[in-house]
This record gives sequence, C-alpha cells and structure tokens, in this order.
Amino acid sequence: MEETGDEAPPAAAPLAADPQDPSHALLHVPVNVRNMALVLLAVLASLAILRWAAAFFIPVMVGFLFSYALSPIVDAFQRWRVPRAISAAVLILAILGGSGAALYSFSDDANQLVASLPQAAGNLRDALRRHNGREDSTLGTVQKAAAQLEQAAKEAGPAAPAARGVQRVVIEKPAFDLREHLWTGTLGLAGLIGQVTVVTFLTYFLLLSGDTFRRKLVKITGRTLSDKKITVQALDEIDGQIQRYLLVQLFAGVLVGVSTALAFWALGLKHAAVWGIAAAVLNLVPYIGSVMVTGAAALVAFLQFGSINMALAVAGASLLINTIEGNLLVPWLTSRAGRMNPVAVFIGVLGWGWLWGVWGLLLGIPIMMIVKAVCDRVDHLKPIGELLGT
Repeated sequence: MEETGDEAPPAAAPLAADPQDPSHALLHVPVNVRNMALVLLAVLASLAILRWAAAFFIPVMVGFLFSYALSPIVDAFQRWRVPRAISAAVLILAILGGSGAALYSFSDDANQLVASLPQAAGNLRDALRRHNGREDSTLGTVQKAAAQLEQAAKEAGPAAPAARGVQRVVIEKPAFDLREHLWTGTLGLAGLIGQVTVVTFLTYFLLLSGDTFRRKLVKITGRTLSDKKITVQALDEIDGQIQRYLLVQLFAGVLVGVSTALAFWALGLKHAAVWGIAAAVLNLVPYIGSVMVTGAAALVAFLQFGSINMALAVAGASLLINTIEGNLLVPWLTSRAGRMNPVAVFIGVLGWGWLWGVWGLLLGIPIMMIVKAVCDRVDHLKPIGELLGT
C-alpha cells in the first residue's frame, strides 16, 4: 500500500532528569493546602484563646507546676504512712508561713532599698549632665553650638505676626486623687491575693489526688495495650523532665543568690542579703531577671559610694555571676534534664512572654517540655518534637 503523504515525525520524548546531575535534582513535598490552612487557623485560634483566658490558664499552670515540685515530698510522707491530706496541708502551710516570715523580716531593708532607687537615678542623671556639660566635653561643645545656631536662626528670621482672635487653650492635668490611687492599689492587692488563694487550693487538691488523673488519662487514651503504654511513657517523661528542671532552677537560684550576697558584701554594698534574695527570685525569669538585678544594684551602688567606678564594679560582679550561671552551668544542667534545643527554648520563651508576660517567661520552658514529650509519641507531631529536641 502506497503512502499518500509525508509521515509525521514522532513526538519528542521529555528529557528525564539525570540522577547523577545535582542541578536536576527535584524534591517533591506533598502539601495539602486545605490541611495547612486548617492547621494555621487552629494555631491562631489557640493563641487567641490562651491570651484572652490568661487569667484562667496561668493559675492552673502554676498550680500544676507546684504540684510537680511538691509531689515527691508528699509521696515520701505517704510511704511513711502519713495521710496525703495531712502531709500536703502541712507542707503548703509551711511554705506560705516561711515565705511570709521571710518577707516580713526583710521588709524594712527592702523598703529602704526601693526608696533609694529614685534618688540613685537622679544622682546618676546629675553626674552625667555635669560630665557632658564640661568645657572639654565633645558632647557639651556640640550642644552649645547647636543652641547658638538655633538662637541665631530665631533672631535672623522674620517676626511672627501676632495672632488675632485666637483664644489660647491650656490643658491642665488632673490633680492627684488619693482615693483613686488607693482604690487601684486595693484592687491589685485583692487580685493578687485571689490568685494566690486559687493556686494554693489547686495545688492542695492536685497533691491530694495523687495519681488519680494519671490513671484516668491512661484509661481514656486508648483501648489497646500499646496505646496505654505510650501514654504511660509520655507521662513518665513529663514527670521526670519537669521535676529535674525544677531542681536545676532551685539549685541555680540558690547558687546565684548566695554568690550575689557574698560578692556585694565583699564590695561593701548595703543590704547584701536582700540583693541575694532578689537575685535568687529573679533568676527564675529568663534573660530579664539578671538584667534587672544588675541595673538596680549599679544605681544603688552609685548612690551609696558616689562613684561610677564602684557602680561599675558592683554591676560587673553581678554580670559575671549571671554570665557563668546562665551560659555555662544552667545550659549544661538543663540539657541533661530536658534535652531541649537552646534556639527553640529561646524563641519559645519569647513567645510565651508575649502571651502571658512575666508568667509566660516562667512557665514557657515547662510547657515546651510537655509539648515535646507528647509530640515525640504522636506520629503526625513528631516533626515538632524533632524541632524542639537537641
């Protein structure tokens, strides 16, 4: 049979990527846009709820944290055949009574210390002004030259016409209202007492319940034995990590407090014991507590000694102690206790601080430990646990 026309050329086959050529390597990542959008909306809704209901979540988390810290002691008393109700009540009352007694015993020194901060700030400002206002000071010379140029420009410019028919309005600030100030302070104190009461009762009930919630969680997580085993492993890891983390923070706080008190006492700073307690307590606030102690101590040292060199010496001692503790001791102990990624911890602490303020800075690391322990045992959440881990 004779062909009537030219035969069409075969279609060109697509070029296959050479696996040996790295320039043609392709990575196919399956992305479900709908699922990603739903996850993003769920995350945003969760953040909004956490920030809106912070007054509810913060006392609950603090109560759980205290229960984790005190449960080993109550368990030990229970092994000695002491009822949990009695041991938990005695322990909580002892902590509250000891804290109140310590605050009362150091209240006078603390009041004097706080009262001296404004005067120290004023003296430091005056010293800096005197230093900047000297004839041989470059900054003082520049300021005088700028003032003279401004005066010359005013004299050379045309006189501003007097405005007619314009009424001058003076806005006066409202006078200080003592009753409003007392009412605001009373509301703040009442709110603080209410939160302390809620945390106290929640901690007591959690200690009284023992492992009741643990058994209930294991019971409702799944029907198979493997699911229950995974839940038990996650709960054991959460218990161990949080308790080790709290022990690390307690040890670091005591070490920083004692070291700060001894260093300030050796330098001759007044109220060294109060500074030690403040350093120990504020050490629980990551990244911010040490800066607050260092700055306030430098101001008070300048007020006491009247010398910038002594203020720098006090600030340097505090900064040295916090640097050794924050960059060497605590990261080494925390990595052994929680096996957390330092970058993820820093970013997470910033996020929780944005959500809950100072309470977020305190609770951020324990919350991330709980999240990591759960994500490590859920297949779809293992990438998050990998990001949080070392």
